[in-house]
Amino acid sequence: MRLSIRYATICLIVLFAATAFADASVRQGKRQSKIENVIFILSDDHRFDFMGFHPNSPQWLETPAFDKMAKEGVHLANAFVTTSLCSPSRASILTGQYMHRHKVVDNQRPVPPGTTFFPQYLQKAGFQTAYIGKWHMGHDDDSKRPGFDYWASFKGQGRYYDPVLNINGKRQQLKGYNADVMTDLALKWLGSERDQNKPFYLQLAFKAVHYPFQPAKRNAGRYSGKPIDYPQTRARTERNYRTQPNWVKQRRYSIHGIDHMETGPFDKDPVPDLDKLYYSYAEAVYTLDENIARLLEFLEKSGLSNNTLVMYMGDNGFHLGEHGFYDKRDAFETSIRVPLLAWAPGNLEPGKRLEQMALNIDIAPTVLDVLGVRPPEAGVFDGQSLYPLMKGKSIPWRKHFVYEYHWEWNFPATPTLFAIRTDRYKYVYYHGIWDIDSFHDLQTDPDERHNLIQIPAYQPQIEKMKARLFEELKARNGLDIPVRVPRGDRLGQRKLPD
Repeated sequence: MRLSIRYATICLIVLFAATAFADASVRQGKRQSKIENVIFILSDDHRFDFMGFHPNSPQWLETPAFDKMAKEGVHLANAFVTTSLCSPSRASILTGQYMHRHKVVDNQRPVPPGTTFFPQYLQKAGFQTAYIGKWHMGHDDDSKRPGFDYWASFKGQGRYYDPVLNINGKRQQLKGYNADVMTDLALKWLGSERDQNKPFYLQLAFKAVHYPFQPAKRNAGRYSGKPIDYPQTRARTERNYRTQPNWVKQRRYSIHGIDHMETGPFDKDPVPDLDKLYYSYAEAVYTLDENIARLLEFLEKSGLSNNTLVMYMGDNGFHLGEHGFYDKRDAFETSIRVPLLAWAPGNLEPGKRLEQMALNIDIAPTVLDVLGVRPPEAGVFDGQSLYPLMKGKSIPWRKHFVYEYHWEWNFPATPTLFAIRTDRYKYVYYHGIWDIDSFHDLQTDPDERHNLIQIPAYQPQIEKMKARLFEELKARNGLDIPVRVPRGDRLGQRKLPD
């Protein structure tokens, strides 16, 4: 009998040790900061320079909340997405992986079964998690996804007013402007619906400022008539297209091109619709900023700002006339660059500006690092934690990154492309079209007005970057492109004669 008791005791000790070891594989030891919670805010189509404090921003644009985050926190001034499109970018944020790894290559394709989102690691480590807002991976599906205890989302792009939401499995229509409604839900969850004794991760994903831009009615027309400093590359001149690939000029007159929007004569300039587009965009950004301000104010009044990191990011950039475009997808700077801010009063040096290249695939490892959580195995993420840089530490960092976009059948004006960008140069390879590639010196030509792909002096640099691009893609199976049958096409669903 005594031996049985002793044996049972030993078994309990072993079981306890094994459990503790298992927990250690998910959650590390003591954190190096007072930060216990993270709120990650994601917007849509918000380009990197449309924030009032940014030197390239329109002088009349008002964004006091974004300005506050930059003044009191960290501005990651060179932030990029690895795919400039809603669903692939969002999948990269939640998996920490390039598009060719997570396989969400367009806005219709659902997330492959078995995909792990980083909040699932947080759940295992004892954090409560919430997702509020736009999901969009699996266009018509608003069902609750793995990794989140609380869920409030809508199908596809949703709508700007009176959205229909799936809130923890129950659909209901809420009245009001989408960003206002999402913020209301976030404040309610933070204030009364979460477990106050547990640390948390909240992802607040706004529909704003997605095209077609629509601000809250209270802000419509706020900036109408303000002076617009359009980029030189907007002009319909031979100089802007002399060295560019043919598809760039053709896109100007096709879908996502500003001349495609024109209703007047071919040579009419400026384009009236673009002015309206520009003002509506700015007003939508202003409305978004109002809601960021509401969240920050709540955190300060509740005391949560003392131990909570707030990160803000756009899911992709957006052209407002650059190269004659009004979209994203391509590898030009205004398409791939995004805003990225980090705010944690008392935990981050105020007014800090980081110049290192930050990517959307860095968000997952950054959040886990901040909260002292690690995945159970190495190699899960393609990105790396930004937290040491945010804390002022000097660590080895990337010298370049790879960008990719896969052609979409419903938006055919932009081809499949792969790019590699360093601090100075960018090489872009266009796949499947009879055209030239692109090479830009971002130091001497930040607007990417002049394509240097055929300049002899740059050929060694071009060949070096091209080789590196395809080496990395090949090493990660990035050239294995999943092709999807177009919606409505019954190809593959009918039997062919023998």
